[in-house]
Amino acid sequence: MSEPAILAQAAAVLESRAETYGPASVALRAIAARWSLTLGQPVTPAQVALCMIDLKMVRLAHDPSHRDSLVDVIGYAALMTEVQR
Repeated sequence: MSEPAILAQAAAVLESRAETYGPASVALRAIAARWSLTLGQPVTPAQVALCMIDLKMVRLAHDPSHRDSLVDVIGYAALMTEVQR
């Protein structure tokens, strides 16, 4: 798959998830709030995105050809600009 094609796929996934679940920034804030309670320390939406990238990277290390994990890494990286505003 070419670079433009995988970027387009990541954009399509982000759009689909936004239609299904609403804005990513809202979801990442909600996840951060829950993780803050679970961990007993503040977690930011940006940290949630970084942790999700780490999860996907572990999966990619196990299977570098798993396209969905690569698309997810790209998607979470793209969301970093949204949660850092």
